[in-house]
Amino acid sequence: MTADNAPPRAAAWLAAGALFVSVSSVLLDLAGTTPGTASFYRCVLSVPFLAVAAYLERRRRRTLRRDELLLGLLAGAFFAGDMLLWTRAIEEVGAGLSTVVVNVQVIGVPLLAWAIDRETVPRRFLAWVPVMILGVALTAGLVDGGAAGTDPVWGTIHAVLAAACYSVFLYLLRRTGMGGRPLQNYFVVIASAGVVSLIAGWLWRGVDLAPGFRVIGWLIGVALAGTVVGWLLVATYSPHLPSHVGAALLMLTPVGALVLSSVVLHERPTLLQLSGCVLILVGAYLSGNRLRGRRTGRAPGRRHPARECP
Repeated sequence: MTADNAPPRAAAWLAAGALFVSVSSVLLDLAGTTPGTASFYRCVLSVPFLAVAAYLERRRRRTLRRDELLLGLLAGAFFAGDMLLWTRAIEEVGAGLSTVVVNVQVIGVPLLAWAIDRETVPRRFLAWVPVMILGVALTAGLVDGGAAGTDPVWGTIHAVLAAACYSVFLYLLRRTGMGGRPLQNYFVVIASAGVVSLIAGWLWRGVDLAPGFRVIGWLIGVALAGTVVGWLLVATYSPHLPSHVGAALLMLTPVGALVLSSVVLHERPTLLQLSGCVLILVGAYLSGNRLRGRRTGRAPGRRHPARECP
């Protein structure tokens, strides 16, 4: 699933990161706390580990420029919006299915890269997008009523809104890593997301600053598996891949979440939902296989470091 400018190693690490991220939805469901509490703590509990990684990178490379810092802060704000809406959707539509709906980013990220950076989106990828969207609809239980949760309608709405935030976040995360300092940038993103989650979460359903040891235990798992390992791999290796290849690889996240939620949370997928997973996997593989994605001179890259911020 690589292109000439998409090294196999980067694709493999990004795929691994997507699978680590897929653990988050199940652990958040087990935590059973408010969106603001979950989003705030998954960032706060990650900060010490990311601070060490950012410090070590800073010793070897220069510090962030002002425009890179601002871009990271903006990415963090969108990540907070994604986390708050997505965590709410988990309760309303189910852990596995909410993750699937959110991943309409497979369209959003390449479109943003095309509209802003004039990055080429191959026709083969566009041809497979309807197949992946059909897979999303089937896997989300929108066809046969197989969705789990307390309120599938509002859960789907919140998941779609989260998808919009998620797409912008992924686009900006990829942009912030192109300057060659992904660890410092990612630290800024998570710190920003933690502050925004605290403020926005406090206004929306509240933030419990003392949720108890059981909740904290599950959120530590979310922080380590999803934020420290999973998203750090995505932040590090997505800049080395064309946007459409990275978006397709991240489709492993909803499939992994659906499988894990079936085992751990006993959410039983229907035959149509499993068929949707197959469509997602096939579409993700064939849409990215042997693609010749390329960046044009207007794309953010190392040739024009001053143009990294839109």
